Amino acid sequence: MIKYAIALLFSVSMLNAQVTLDQKATDVQVGDVFEIGKPETNIYQHIKFPRANFIIKRGGIANYKRAEGEKVVVTSVKEKKDGTTLVKIKRTDGNRFFGSHTVVSADFKEALESGELEVL
Repeated sequence: MIKYAIALLFSVSMLNAQVTLDQKATDVQVGDVFEIGKPETNIYQHIKFPRANFIIKRGGIANYKRAEGEKVVVTSVKEKKDGTTLVKIKRTDGNRFFGSHTVVSADFKEALESGELEVL
C-alpha cells in the first residue's frame, strides 16, 4: 500500500512540474518592456494594429513602418479560455501609435515567436 501512495505522489508532482514549465514560458507581467520588431509580411498579424481607415478617421497617419523599433510597455495581461495570452501595450515615450491610438493589443506568444515583439 505504501508503494502505491509513493507512486501516486511522484506522478502528481511530475504533472505539477510540467504545468509550471508551461506557465513560465508565457509568463508576462504588467510593466514588462518589449520592442516592436519587423513583421514577416507587410502587415503585423499578431499585433492588432487598427486598419488604415480607422487611423485616418481619427486624424493619424497610417504608416506601419514607423511602428518598427518602438519600445512598448505591457499595460494589461489577459489569459483567454483557449490558453492564449492577450496583452495590451502602449509606447514607453507616451506618444500615440500613428498619432491616433494610445493602446493596441497583441497575442503575446505568437507575436514573440514571429518576431513582431522582441524582448529587450
